[in-house]
Amino acid sequence: MSLVRRALPEDAEEVLRLRQVMIDSVFAADGSTHWHAESLPTVRGKLGDPDGAFAAFVIDHPDRPDGLAALVAGTIEYRIGRAGNPHGAVGHVFSVATDPDTRRRGYARACMETLLDWFRERGVPQVDLNASAVAEPLYASLGFVRKPDPSMRLQL
Repeated sequence: MSLVRRALPEDAEEVLRLRQVMIDSVFAADGSTHWHAESLPTVRGKLGDPDGAFAAFVIDHPDRPDGLAALVAGTIEYRIGRAGNPHGAVGHVFSVATDPDTRRRGYARACMETLLDWFRERGVPQVDLNASAVAEPLYASLGFVRKPDPSMRLQL
């Protein structure tokens, strides 16, 4: 029996907590959580839509009731097709996080494998993610490879 399960609306606060763990570890953020309250209704709505293009998979914390030990989230985005992806489905993985006191137990890998299966079941032929140096060995072991990235961003 797998420890991994699909996150539910009632997990939203813990999903946001683990997202903050990821943000703080990757971006050396200031730990500010002021945005959580505003984000909470949106996250609950997304978690409550099992047929939507967003999914989060979690593992319950073994020592804290109502707590989460690990989180992986992903979305499916549509882009106009091309060779190798004529239907234009692209998966994106983000918010891979493990509670600091439950690391090195294989939780992130188990959640990632479940998310990758979710993408496969939906016919997604390509999955992208941004990897921190610490997490890159995990992703490489799952078959991810570095790509030349000409990405740019505009904050509106």
